[in-house]
Amino acid sequence: MGFGIFIHRTDSIYDDSPAEQYQFPSQYLGRVQASMGDWIIYYEPRKVAATRGYFAVAKVTQIIPDPKAPGMYLALIEPGSYLDFVNAVPFSGPDGVIERGVLNDAGRISGRAQAAVRPISAVDFNRILSIGLAEDQPELPRSGEAIDTPMGAGFSDGIQAPFMFEEERVRVTRLSSRIVRDRLFRRLILQAYDKRCAITGLKLINGGGRAEVDAAHIRPVEADGPDILSNGIALSGTAHWMFDRGLIGLSEDLEILVSRHANDRDSIQGLINKTERAIVPAGVHERPHPQFLRWHRENIFKQ
Repeated sequence: MGFGIFIHRTDSIYDDSPAEQYQFPSQYLGRVQASMGDWIIYYEPRKVAATRGYFAVAKVTQIIPDPKAPGMYLALIEPGSYLDFVNAVPFSGPDGVIERGVLNDAGRISGRAQAAVRPISAVDFNRILSIGLAEDQPELPRSGEAIDTPMGAGFSDGIQAPFMFEEERVRVTRLSSRIVRDRLFRRLILQAYDKRCAITGLKLINGGGRAEVDAAHIRPVEADGPDILSNGIALSGTAHWMFDRGLIGLSEDLEILVSRHANDRDSIQGLINKTERAIVPAGVHERPHPQFLRWHRENIFKQ
């Protein structure tokens, strides 16, 4: 087992779904197998406009031949392991490249930086993780939500010093903590939506600086919904309650749907922003994905 880097881009020609599977040709089989049962970091190349750089972490659980494409393979991602970074991690920072393993003996960027799949050292893995999941100003939870100690020593240390093996594994273990993941997911969603409810359009901050909006999973965690930005949406408490109970939903073009089973449709309609469409981030990868919206309509929304 070992940590790895998988290159992925939103406009990829491969049949990728980062929270579920990564498609690759046979030439990379050995490298992907080296990460079997361990964690990988997704990276979007610098030549992509508005690149996200290193943007997420996930765990490879199985490798199989792609049944739909001869000569291709699929790295299957462990359900519930994918996690988007809350901070963009660029290829280079003030002290040079973040992933030091791409440098040759002369300190220059080598051809390894072009490899779609490549191994990464534990030191580089933790350096990227520390930046991507740093919580310098963690979002305050709404009242009643679970609270855990912020990542602190877990993810926001300085990036210069190497880490001991035990600490590396502690960090990886915390990636599986539901409390930790919920807090990071909340920060990710509120950051993307500017703390504004996608349904009502309201941005409410209370006197204590707490945003009165929830980070809702479109496909719930309990139903194998991943902690990916495109499976999240910012909702006020009332809108969240209605969304979870199927009284409101979203079409694939983000039109806000009101269930025929709602007993006060006029009042619900009055809560909806005047565009009658969900207010979502501009980036394609940040918006609710059609597959998650479809799942919600088919399994939660009361037609």
